[in-house]
Amino acid sequence: MRLILITNDDGIRSEGLVRLAEQAKRFGEVWAVAPEDQRSAASHSITLHSPIDIYPVEYPVEGVKAFSCSGGPADCVRAGCLYVLPRKPDVVLSGINHGLNVASDLQYSATAGTAFEAAFQGIPGIAFSEEAVPLHETADRYLPEVLDEVLGEFFECGVLETLPPDRILNVNFPGCRLTECRGIMRDVTVSDGLVYRDRYVLRETLPGGGMRLMVEGVPDGRAAGGTDLWAVKSGYVAVGTVRNIS
Repeated sequence: MRLILITNDDGIRSEGLVRLAEQAKRFGEVWAVAPEDQRSAASHSITLHSPIDIYPVEYPVEGVKAFSCSGGPADCVRAGCLYVLPRKPDVVLSGINHGLNVASDLQYSATAGTAFEAAFQGIPGIAFSEEAVPLHETADRYLPEVLDEVLGEFFECGVLETLPPDRILNVNFPGCRLTECRGIMRDVTVSDGLVYRDRYVLRETLPGGGMRLMVEGVPDGRAAGGTDLWAVKSGYVAVGTVRNIS
């Protein structure tokens, strides 16, 4: 039986991970190793100078063996592949992230970072993200279709094995209503635009001349046609490969 590792950066109890686990079960034995809490924007950082704690947890998806990890998202993949699972998995699925991972945001994304860690371990990695809205009907409709297309082909003829070690497959679902979705756009490129134009706001003046700042993101969203950001903003499910730029 195929062995599948799922992970994320939103935490072991996130509903996006549960939804991914439910669909991944159709393709093999699923193990989940994910952070014990929210770890977004951790990119591909790993823990080197302190131990990480891993605990088994009860999981709401029958048959899934699940573990929480005190480390970051990339630690979850490393520990899962190198110690927790009985052997290296056949594929690593990361997500479903609460928030898009496209354009310039990819360099911060721990959802993408975990998929790249899988690639570095010689395992195909796929990142799944959706727009940060409470509406999931488009993602829930197209996730099975994307998995059927990608994993079905992979397990039958090894199509994902053609991905070089510096590339992952990146999937983003728009947060629109299903009736407004225009289908799947494949082979999208990474936009060089900005999802947000960040600024910092002073929240508090601290003793000794210190400052307490908070980042605020101002949505931008401008992107060239055929890119990942343009695709999701135009109502498409965006599927494409991403090269590691770290």
